[in-house]
Formats: sequence, structure tokens, C-alpha cells
Amino acid sequence: MRLAFRMQLFPGCEDEYIRRHNPIWPELEAVLREHGVYEYSIFLDRHSGDLFAYAEVADATRWEAIAQTDVCRRWWDFMAPLMAANPDSSPVATNLQEVFRMDGAE
Repeated sequence: MRLAFRMQLFPGCEDEYIRRHNPIWPELEAVLREHGVYEYSIFLDRHSGDLFAYAEVADATRWEAIAQTDVCRRWWDFMAPLMAANPDSSPVATNLQEVFRMDGAE
């Protein structure tokens, strides 16, 4: 299953956001893998502060369960000062609709 969503950085937080992801916490990466995430990329538009995330996951239930883990909640708290966040510190995220896909290589 492929997921894509948009998030928003606060102005001036781009470099710190990048720094905090290089690398992400090993325990966070482990939780992602344990919950069936096998591809995950985040792209930054420095001009707007928009973040575009793309993930390939085993299934939606396992993806959603990540939010209940302690490490995920600590990560949210760590990142919330840099970006639009909900009251529980989770990032404000807008799911994106896939409109085109090209599979495979020639």
C-alpha cells in the first residue's frame, strides 16, 4: 500500500528539520520496520516549507498502530516545535490522492 501526505514546516526551521532526520533515531526506524514500513521518504520545498511524505507500507492497520508507540510519541514531541502540529504533537498531515503512477523499469 502506498501513502502520500503533506505537512508544513514553520519558516526558518528547514535546516533544523533536516538535521533531526540525519539520521532519525534508530529506535524509530526499528518501529517503522516492525510495523511494515518498507519505504519512507520525505521531500522538502524550501521555498514554501511544504513537506511531501511518501511511504510504502504492509497495511493501513499496522501503519496506524505506529502512532500508539512510545517512540513515535516522543518523536512527535521532538519535532512539534518545527512544524504545524495537532494538540497531541502529531504533525498536521493532509493525505494526498494519487493521480498518476508508472510502474517498473524498461
